[in-house]
Amino acid sequence: MKTIVIFITTIVLCSVTALGCITDEPEQVSTVGVIASELTASTAEKPQSLMVYCGVGMRKPMDEIGILFKEKYGISIDYNYAGSGHLLNQIELAQMGDVYQPGAMYYLDIAREKGFIDYEKLVACHVPVIAVPKGNPANLTCLADLTKPGVRLAMGDPEACAIGKLGNEILEKNGIKDGVEENTIARGTTVNALIVYVSTGDVDVAITWRESLLFAPDETDVVEIPENENIIKTIPIGVLIFSENKEYARDFVDFVTSDEGKAVYGKYGFVPYPDEIQGVI
Repeated sequence: MKTIVIFITTIVLCSVTALGCITDEPEQVSTVGVIASELTASTAEKPQSLMVYCGVGMRKPMDEIGILFKEKYGISIDYNYAGSGHLLNQIELAQMGDVYQPGAMYYLDIAREKGFIDYEKLVACHVPVIAVPKGNPANLTCLADLTKPGVRLAMGDPEACAIGKLGNEILEKNGIKDGVEENTIARGTTVNALIVYVSTGDVDVAITWRESLLFAPDETDVVEIPENENIIKTIPIGVLIFSENKEYARDFVDFVTSDEGKAVYGKYGFVPYPDEIQGVI
């Protein structure tokens, strides 16, 4: 009898031990053929949207690019459109968001110097022109005409938008800044504001981007500025260091500067980068 009890006890102890071993042993996950980066990517959570600070002069192509990007990546783009300088101030104060696209390299240079930019590329060229109301009632044909007595001029605010600062540089390059200042009756914080001044006849002329005339093609005409008198700028785009979605923010920057993205810019009157225009900075 004693022998039977010992035998049963031994069986029970072995069973408990075996169950304990089964319970404590970690589950094995097969990773055959899967590299570590793929495991990391699979666990990364895709954001629903990216926040992009963008100069208002690029609104039309960027709206369309945002739609195409969502179709490809399933991520919406939330744009904050304003003058490039205002956007830079917002970025510095908020220290949040994913991408910054100003209207000229000048602003991205500042953002980079402040340590805000993580990754950057070039998108297209910004070509300044003289915008006049339809039919050019003041008969303005060149930059020098902007100094004529009685001409009413709108210029961009150099503290707020890229075309404001660049407009002043063009006037200084051609030695007519003082004469134009006397005729300047309005300052716009965006290119859209400048086009409104021109299209409504509130001013006779404004210096703006060529592609901005597409906002009011039936109410405006363009007078080209010769290349030797002009200063043509590049439009950059960069990922912000504050982004919590850097992988997807880089995807967006790459998409904007891809052949597909540049084709959209070309559709709206921009010269995609790289270009054949001389003297681009």
